[in-house]
Amino acid sequence: MKLRKYLVLFALFTALFVSAAGAAGAAEVLRMATTTSTDNTGLLDYLAPILLEEKGIEIRWVSVGTGKALEYGRNGDVDVVLVHDPEAEEKFVAEGSGVNRRKVMFNDFIIVGPVSDPAKVKGLSVTEALKKIALSAAPFASRADKSGTHMAELRLWAAAGMPEPDKEQWYIQTGQGMLETLMIAGERKGYAFTDRGTFIKYEDSRKEGADLVITVEGDASLKNQYSVMAVNPAKWDNIRYDLALTYIDWLVSPSAQKAVAEFKLLGKQLFFPNAGQ
Repeated sequence: MKLRKYLVLFALFTALFVSAAGAAGAAEVLRMATTTSTDNTGLLDYLAPILLEEKGIEIRWVSVGTGKALEYGRNGDVDVVLVHDPEAEEKFVAEGSGVNRRKVMFNDFIIVGPVSDPAKVKGLSVTEALKKIALSAAPFASRADKSGTHMAELRLWAAAGMPEPDKEQWYIQTGQGMLETLMIAGERKGYAFTDRGTFIKYEDSRKEGADLVITVEGDASLKNQYSVMAVNPAKWDNIRYDLALTYIDWLVSPSAQKAVAEFKLLGKQLFFPNAGQ
Protein backbone atom coordinates (compact mmCIF):
# COMPACT_ATOMS: atom_id res chain seq x y z
CA MET A 1 0.00 0.00 0.00
CA LYS A 2 2.87 2.37 0.80
CA LEU A 3 4.49 1.68 -2.57
CA ARG A 4 1.20 2.39 -4.33
CA LYS A 5 0.81 5.65 -2.41
CA TYR A 6 4.29 6.78 -3.40
CA LEU A 7 3.66 5.87 -7.04
CA VAL A 8 0.42 7.86 -7.03
CA LEU A 9 2.16 10.88 -5.50
CA PHE A 10 4.98 10.60 -8.03
CA ALA A 11 2.45 10.57 -10.87
CA LEU A 12 0.65 13.57 -9.35
CA PHE A 13 3.76 15.68 -9.17
CA THR A 14 4.96 14.61 -12.59
CA ALA A 15 1.62 15.65 -14.11
CA LEU A 16 0.90 18.83 -12.16
CA PHE A 17 4.12 20.48 -11.09
CA VAL A 18 5.94 22.86 -13.37
CA SER A 19 9.67 23.26 -13.00
CA ALA A 20 10.41 26.94 -13.44
CA ALA A 21 14.17 26.65 -13.25
CA GLY A 22 14.67 23.76 -15.67
CA ALA A 23 17.49 21.33 -15.11
CA ALA A 24 19.15 22.57 -11.97
CA GLY A 25 21.93 20.03 -11.53
CA ALA A 26 22.44 19.37 -7.84
CA ALA A 27 19.85 21.94 -6.74
CA GLU A 28 17.47 20.86 -3.99
CA VAL A 29 13.80 20.79 -5.00
CA LEU A 30 11.05 22.58 -3.08
CA ARG A 31 7.39 21.77 -3.82
CA MET A 32 4.89 24.60 -3.61
CA ALA A 33 1.14 25.03 -4.09
CA THR A 34 0.12 28.55 -5.02
CA THR A 35 -2.62 30.61 -6.60
CA THR A 36 -3.24 31.09 -10.29
CA SER A 37 -2.49 34.81 -10.05
CA THR A 38 1.14 34.35 -9.00
CA ASP A 39 1.62 31.95 -11.91
CA ASN A 40 -0.49 33.58 -14.64
CA THR A 41 1.16 36.96 -14.18
CA GLY A 42 4.63 35.46 -14.66
CA LEU A 43 5.84 36.41 -11.17
CA LEU A 44 6.96 32.89 -10.28
CA ASP A 45 8.86 32.41 -13.53
CA TYR A 46 10.57 35.72 -12.81
CA LEU A 47 11.52 34.84 -9.21
CA ALA A 48 12.55 31.21 -9.74
CA PRO A 49 15.99 31.80 -11.33
CA ILE A 50 16.80 34.42 -8.68
CA LEU A 51 15.98 31.88 -5.95
CA LEU A 52 18.09 29.25 -7.71
CA GLU A 53 21.06 31.58 -8.02
CA GLU A 54 20.90 32.96 -4.48
CA LYS A 55 19.85 29.86 -2.51
CA GLY A 56 20.48 26.88 -4.79
CA ILE A 57 16.83 25.84 -4.57
CA GLU A 58 14.82 24.72 -7.58
CA ILE A 59 11.15 25.46 -6.97
CA ARG A 60 8.35 23.45 -8.59
CA TRP A 61 4.78 24.51 -8.20
CA VAL A 62 1.16 23.77 -8.98
CA SER A 63 -1.10 26.81 -9.46
CA VAL A 64 -4.71 26.37 -8.33
CA GLY A 65 -7.26 28.26 -6.28
CA THR A 66 -6.29 28.99 -2.68
CA GLY A 67 -8.75 26.40 -1.35
CA LYS A 68 -7.14 23.67 -3.45
CA ALA A 69 -3.62 24.89 -2.63
CA LEU A 70 -4.36 24.57 1.09
CA GLU A 71 -5.79 21.12 0.45
CA TYR A 72 -2.47 20.08 -1.08
CA GLY A 73 -0.83 21.35 2.10
CA ARG A 74 -3.23 19.44 4.35
CA ASN A 75 -2.48 16.26 2.42
CA GLY A 76 1.27 16.71 2.74
CA ASP A 77 1.69 16.92 -1.04
CA VAL A 78 3.73 20.14 -0.91
CA ASP A 79 6.31 21.73 1.37
CA VAL A 80 5.06 25.31 1.25
CA VAL A 81 1.99 27.31 0.17
CA LEU A 82 1.77 30.86 -1.18
CA VAL A 83 -1.88 32.00 -1.12
CA HIS A 84 -4.22 34.97 -0.61
CA ASP A 85 -7.17 34.22 1.65
CA PRO A 86 -6.35 35.44 5.20
CA GLU A 87 -9.37 33.76 6.83
CA ALA A 88 -8.59 30.38 5.28
CA GLU A 89 -4.90 30.79 6.12
CA GLU A 90 -5.67 31.47 9.77
CA LYS A 91 -7.79 28.32 9.89
CA PHE A 92 -4.99 26.36 8.20
CA VAL A 93 -2.54 27.46 10.90
CA ALA A 94 -5.01 27.02 13.79
CA GLU A 95 -5.73 23.43 12.81
CA GLY A 96 -2.00 22.67 12.83
CA SER A 97 -1.54 22.21 9.09
CA GLY A 98 0.67 25.26 8.53
CA VAL A 99 3.44 27.02 10.43
CA ASN A 100 5.56 30.16 10.11
CA ARG A 101 3.02 32.24 8.20
CA ARG A 102 4.50 35.44 6.84
CA LYS A 103 3.14 38.31 4.79
CA VAL A 104 4.85 38.69 1.42
CA MET A 105 3.07 41.23 -0.80
CA PHE A 106 -0.27 42.65 -1.81
CA ASN A 107 -2.14 44.09 -4.73
CA ASP A 108 -5.85 44.79 -4.97
CA PHE A 109 -9.08 43.43 -6.34
CA ILE A 110 -11.12 45.30 -8.92
CA ILE A 111 -14.42 44.88 -10.74
CA VAL A 112 -14.08 44.97 -14.51
CA GLY A 113 -16.79 45.12 -17.14
CA PRO A 114 -17.66 46.10 -20.71
CA VAL A 115 -16.71 49.53 -21.99
CA SER A 116 -20.44 50.26 -22.33
CA ASP A 117 -20.93 49.59 -18.58
CA PRO A 118 -24.55 48.34 -18.94
CA ALA A 119 -25.18 48.31 -15.17
CA LYS A 120 -23.77 51.87 -14.81
CA VAL A 121 -21.44 51.01 -11.95
CA LYS A 122 -18.30 52.93 -12.90
CA GLY A 123 -17.00 54.93 -9.95
CA LEU A 124 -19.42 53.44 -7.40
CA SER A 125 -18.41 51.75 -4.18
CA VAL A 126 -18.05 47.98 -4.33
CA THR A 127 -21.27 47.30 -2.44
CA GLU A 128 -23.33 49.73 -4.54
CA ALA A 129 -21.83 48.31 -7.72
CA LEU A 130 -22.71 44.73 -6.81
CA LYS A 131 -26.26 45.74 -5.94
CA LYS A 132 -26.72 47.46 -9.31
CA ILE A 133 -25.23 44.52 -11.21
CA ALA A 134 -27.66 42.17 -9.46
CA LEU A 135 -30.69 44.44 -9.94
CA SER A 136 -29.92 44.92 -13.63
CA ALA A 137 -29.20 41.20 -14.08
CA ALA A 138 -26.06 42.11 -16.04
CA PRO A 139 -23.86 39.08 -16.81
CA PHE A 140 -21.28 38.49 -14.07
CA ALA A 141 -18.59 35.83 -14.44
CA SER A 142 -17.36 34.27 -11.19
CA ARG A 143 -14.61 31.73 -10.66
CA ALA A 144 -16.93 29.90 -8.24
CA ASP A 145 -14.06 27.64 -7.25
CA LYS A 146 -13.42 28.48 -3.57
CA SER A 147 -10.22 30.28 -4.57
CA GLY A 148 -9.01 33.29 -2.60
CA THR A 149 -10.56 35.56 -5.21
CA HIS A 150 -13.89 33.74 -5.10
CA MET A 151 -14.04 33.82 -1.30
CA ALA A 152 -13.27 37.56 -1.32
CA GLU A 153 -16.07 38.06 -3.85
CA LEU A 154 -18.54 36.15 -1.66
CA ARG A 155 -17.65 38.28 1.35
CA LEU A 156 -18.38 41.40 -0.68
CA TRP A 157 -21.80 40.11 -1.81
CA ALA A 158 -22.58 39.58 1.89
CA ALA A 159 -21.29 43.06 2.78
CA ALA A 160 -23.63 44.46 0.14
CA GLY A 161 -26.53 42.74 1.88
CA MET A 162 -27.04 40.43 -1.10
CA PRO A 163 -27.43 36.64 -1.00
CA GLU A 164 -24.87 34.64 -2.95
CA PRO A 165 -26.32 34.71 -6.49
CA ASP A 166 -25.38 31.14 -7.36
CA LYS A 167 -28.77 30.24 -8.86
CA GLU A 168 -29.30 33.41 -10.89
CA GLN A 169 -29.14 33.05 -14.67
CA TRP A 170 -26.98 36.14 -15.06
CA TYR A 171 -24.38 34.75 -12.63
CA ILE A 172 -21.92 32.71 -14.69
CA GLN A 173 -20.05 30.15 -12.57
CA THR A 174 -16.98 29.29 -14.63
CA GLY A 175 -15.21 26.92 -12.23
CA GLN A 176 -11.99 28.02 -13.92
CA GLY A 177 -8.96 30.17 -13.23
CA MET A 178 -8.91 33.96 -13.33
CA LEU A 179 -7.61 34.42 -16.87
CA GLU A 180 -10.18 32.00 -18.25
CA THR A 181 -12.94 33.70 -16.24
CA LEU A 182 -11.95 37.09 -17.64
CA MET A 183 -12.09 35.67 -21.16
CA ILE A 184 -15.60 34.40 -20.50
CA ALA A 185 -16.65 37.78 -19.06
CA GLY A 186 -15.32 39.46 -22.19
CA GLU A 187 -17.12 37.04 -24.50
CA ARG A 188 -20.40 37.47 -22.61
CA LYS A 189 -20.01 41.25 -22.30
CA GLY A 190 -20.23 40.88 -18.55
CA TYR A 191 -18.55 41.91 -15.33
CA ALA A 192 -15.99 40.03 -13.24
CA PHE A 193 -14.23 40.35 -9.90
CA THR A 194 -10.49 39.91 -10.33
CA ASP A 195 -7.11 40.72 -8.86
CA ARG A 196 -5.45 43.64 -10.64
CA GLY A 197 -2.30 41.71 -11.53
CA THR A 198 -4.16 39.07 -13.54
CA PHE A 199 -6.24 41.76 -15.25
CA ILE A 200 -3.05 43.51 -16.39
CA LYS A 201 -1.90 40.18 -17.81
CA TYR A 202 -5.28 39.82 -19.52
CA GLU A 203 -4.97 43.32 -21.01
CA ASP A 204 -1.54 42.38 -22.35
CA SER A 205 -3.02 39.34 -24.08
CA ARG A 206 -5.77 41.31 -25.85
CA LYS A 207 -3.67 42.78 -28.63
CA GLU A 208 -6.74 43.51 -30.74
CA GLY A 209 -8.11 45.91 -28.14
CA ALA A 210 -9.68 45.93 -24.69
CA ASP A 211 -13.10 44.34 -24.27
CA LEU A 212 -13.07 44.84 -20.50
CA VAL A 213 -12.14 47.93 -18.49
CA ILE A 214 -11.85 48.69 -14.79
CA THR A 215 -15.18 49.91 -13.44
CA VAL A 216 -14.69 49.75 -9.66
CA GLU A 217 -11.46 50.15 -7.72
CA GLY A 218 -9.90 51.79 -4.70
CA ASP A 219 -12.04 50.57 -1.79
CA ALA A 220 -10.12 49.57 1.34
CA SER A 221 -12.07 46.30 1.27
CA LEU A 222 -10.38 45.41 -2.02
CA LYS A 223 -6.86 44.89 -0.62
CA ASN A 224 -5.50 41.51 -1.71
CA GLN A 225 -2.88 40.18 0.72
CA TYR A 226 -0.57 37.27 -0.14
CA SER A 227 1.15 35.19 2.54
CA VAL A 228 3.48 32.20 2.58
CA MET A 229 3.44 29.26 5.02
CA ALA A 230 5.36 26.04 5.53
CA VAL A 231 3.40 22.81 5.80
CA ASN A 232 3.72 21.44 9.33
CA PRO A 233 6.44 18.74 9.35
CA ALA A 234 4.94 17.26 12.52
CA LYS A 235 2.06 15.94 10.36
CA TRP A 236 4.05 14.61 7.42
CA ASP A 237 7.54 13.11 7.48
CA ASN A 238 8.16 13.85 3.78
CA ILE A 239 8.05 17.65 4.17
CA ARG A 240 11.25 19.48 3.24
CA TYR A 241 10.85 21.83 6.15
CA ASP A 242 14.43 23.07 6.01
CA LEU A 243 13.96 24.15 2.38
CA ALA A 244 10.56 25.65 3.16
CA LEU A 245 12.03 27.85 5.90
CA THR A 246 14.92 28.88 3.66
CA TYR A 247 12.44 29.83 0.94
CA ILE A 248 10.17 31.75 3.33
CA ASP A 249 13.12 33.67 4.80
CA TRP A 250 14.33 34.45 1.28
CA LEU A 251 10.89 35.56 0.06
CA VAL A 252 10.62 38.15 2.85
CA SER A 253 14.28 39.23 2.53
CA PRO A 254 15.25 42.63 1.08
CA SER A 255 16.59 40.92 -2.07
CA ALA A 256 13.36 39.09 -2.92
CA GLN A 257 11.14 41.96 -1.83
CA LYS A 258 13.06 44.28 -4.17
CA ALA A 259 12.58 41.76 -6.99
CA VAL A 260 8.83 41.62 -6.32
CA ALA A 261 8.61 45.42 -6.46
CA GLU A 262 10.54 45.53 -9.75
CA PHE A 263 8.33 42.97 -11.50
CA LYS A 264 6.18 44.85 -14.03
CA LEU A 265 3.96 44.22 -17.01
CA LEU A 266 2.97 46.92 -19.50
CA GLY A 267 5.06 49.23 -17.32
CA LYS A 268 2.75 48.59 -14.35
CA GLN A 269 3.78 47.20 -10.98
CA LEU A 270 1.71 44.08 -10.25
CA PHE A 271 2.60 43.31 -6.61
CA PHE A 272 3.70 45.49 -3.70
CA PRO A 273 6.02 43.88 -1.12
CA ASN A 274 5.01 44.25 2.53
CA ALA A 275 6.95 41.63 4.49
CA GLY A 276 7.14 42.48 8.16
CA GLN A 277 4.07 44.71 8.17
